[in-house]
Amino acid sequence: MEKRTKVILAEDDENLGLLLREYLIAKGYDTDLYPDGEAAYKGFQKGQYDLCIFDVMMPKKDGFTLAKDVRMLNSDIPIIFLTAKSMKDDVIEGFKIGADDYMTKPFSMEELLFRLEAILRRTSGEGDNSQTVFKLGRFIFDARKQTLSDANDNTKLTTKESDLLKLLCVNANKILERNFALKTIWVDDNYFNARSMDVYITKLRKHLKAEEGIEIINVHGKGYKLII
Repeated sequence: MEKRTKVILAEDDENLGLLLREYLIAKGYDTDLYPDGEAAYKGFQKGQYDLCIFDVMMPKKDGFTLAKDVRMLNSDIPIIFLTAKSMKDDVIEGFKIGADDYMTKPFSMEELLFRLEAILRRTSGEGDNSQTVFKLGRFIFDARKQTLSDANDNTKLTTKESDLLKLLCVNANKILERNFALKTIWVDDNYFNARSMDVYITKLRKHLKAEEGIEIINVHGKGYKLII
């Protein structure tokens, strides 16, 4: 019997929470609903979940704080934020924490499902039998394990960092077009996702700065290039 995907949903709007929970259950996802960040954190500690959906503005513990706490327990689990505000700073803050996606209310449940399924496909590596291990100077990047290692250190990358670095590696010494990367990893090439990708490029540069022979450069008006 195929294991059903388990989703943890934290949403303080009772009507929206119940509606989302019933919709996800109807689509085949075991979904547990919690009314605030504190209750969700306790639930997360007890359960085995595959994906998180967290409202940002919640009582007792907000979504960002909840996500940071959850990341301490499980650094890999995908997180989608729900926000009533389309504030740029909120969205960028979410991506800095390591969010995989965000939805601004009001949103369609079909779009949420589409994004959820896209994230799960990426994180499970479904349909991807291409190269997964790359040598970057002193570093070894394992896309399946999401690790960047050298003789002294082993860094665990977030899903987004790993997905982006893999695209750069596959296109090494060639231009990785910005819109292609956005649509491949973030599904949508809107402003917020573009800013998110900039954040992750900065993170990757920091990870790789110890290797002088490796550089990620901006190609003005086009995208990025991983120089090896």
